Amino acid sequence: MGLRDFFKPRQSNFLRLLMDQAQKTQEGMEALEEYMKAEEERWAKKVAQSEKEEDELRRILIDELNRTFVTPIDREDIFALSRAIDDILDYAYSTVDEMTIFDVEPNNYLQRMVSLLREAAEEIVHGVLQIKQRPNLAAEHAARAKALENRVESVYREAIADLFKGPKNVDDIVYMLKMREIYRHLSNAADRGDEAANIIGDIVVKMT
Repeated sequence: MGLRDFFKPRQSNFLRLLMDQAQKTQEGMEALEEYMKAEEERWAKKVAQSEKEEDELRRILIDELNRTFVTPIDREDIFALSRAIDDILDYAYSTVDEMTIFDVEPNNYLQRMVSLLREAAEEIVHGVLQIKQRPNLAAEHAARAKALENRVESVYREAIADLFKGPKNVDDIVYMLKMREIYRHLSNAADRGDEAANIIGDIVVKMT
């Protein structure tokens, strides 16, 4: 490798890795949505496998960053977007894990929140895909993702309000505490999705 090649932006690598991560998150959210419908172990395993594979993609991306001086977009933005996308799936995995540990079944609130998160993950995929060639379109997808994340938060508040409508016994209190933690994981996933959308928006502003 010559000196010129060493300093050359490795544009395709970073954008491809970010896209791979975004698609892996979408894949994991689709599996989580199926789990909320059927609560089958195969979907729980699919979420876990997607999370594991995305962790590896993020490790590769960080290694690329450490070995590259010039990047197609700010290295801080690459790192932050990669982390936010990864965190979405981390919280999806935590949701399934704790539902299994707590022996909690899916309900309407969980199904609605996850469905919206899956849609938002799709918008993030499209946003990342269009960052370089069609930045204005990428910004539109980011805005749609943010709108969906806001709807997740609305369902979250509705779910929490319903949960605290007055437990009647100890079992109700235990259930309330379990569900509060699970709802919180999905709310956190929404927060990280919102951050990913914001970073895409920031990148677009810098490019235009």
